[in-house]
Amino acid sequence: MDTPIGILLIRPLSTYIQQELSKRYTLFKFWQVPPDRRRDFLGKHSDSIKAVVGNGVQGADSELIDALPLLEIVASHSSGLDKIDLDKCRERGIRVTYTPDELTDEVADMAILLTLATLRRICEADRYVRSGEWKYADFNLTTKLSGKSVGILGLGRIDSAIAKRAEAFGCSINYHSRSQKPNSRYKYYHSVIDLASDSQILIVACALTRETHHIVNRDVIDVLGRNGIVINIARGSHIDEAELVSALIEGRLGGAGLDVLENEPEVPDRLIGLGNVVLSPHVGASTVETRKAMADLVVENLEAHFLNKPLLTPVI
Repeated sequence: MDTPIGILLIRPLSTYIQQELSKRYTLFKFWQVPPDRRRDFLGKHSDSIKAVVGNGVQGADSELIDALPLLEIVASHSSGLDKIDLDKCRERGIRVTYTPDELTDEVADMAILLTLATLRRICEADRYVRSGEWKYADFNLTTKLSGKSVGILGLGRIDSAIAKRAEAFGCSINYHSRSQKPNSRYKYYHSVIDLASDSQILIVACALTRETHHIVNRDVIDVLGRNGIVINIARGSHIDEAELVSALIEGRLGGAGLDVLENEPEVPDRLIGLGNVVLSPHVGASTVETRKAMADLVVENLEAHFLNKPLLTPVI
């Protein structure tokens, strides 16, 4: 009798995906295992675990892959791949899939939402009304989005969707990426510094790699300037967080809208009290509709793999 296929779910994703995986496979919920017992747990179940399902926060690192000798596929419930040791997967012949298109619109919407909320100080205005301060004075003037120059780091699926939305506000769009996109009508900049110098809003939406780690550093922040804002809907480590916080406190940067942080869920104390910052708990793709579509794609990729059919969204 064949051993049932075991799926290691790294994080507590939606109830829906847990139910769908449980219908088809033996589901192991890794987050429920105490950290000091995980090595023994993996050893005990390594003869059945053939797939790992993670997301943009936790995936499959080298240590986990080495602990699973029968691992065949890593299915990421995310468009990001930085939490997966891709080199190790290639070396072992392990397939990798992700969910690149399902979350594009949702994350692009979030980028614009954070931009508007930061420029118009929506969170601060909400607190102003709730505290009763409105009875005694009008709220301070804010800044509009329409007509601003927007610089985007990257120009892939999500970045292009952001650009399209920003254009609807009459914004001029510039971008920086590893190479110029031949069919793009937007202005390309060879360096992040040059892009920031010509942008009032800098939106970070590129993939996290060694090259893009801390791509937004003190030099970029200072060029963006005291009236500029930074929006990050990609990964926290794209930004040198300590430099960002200092710039916001010192008035060298106008504001920031952050859906991701460098050491999330830890939030720097100095960041929490700033009125020119909008914080969001990594929920760019966290809608019922999008999460269902992502879950369905994860399950469909797993089914395709174990039925020896072509993967729907292969990385490896």
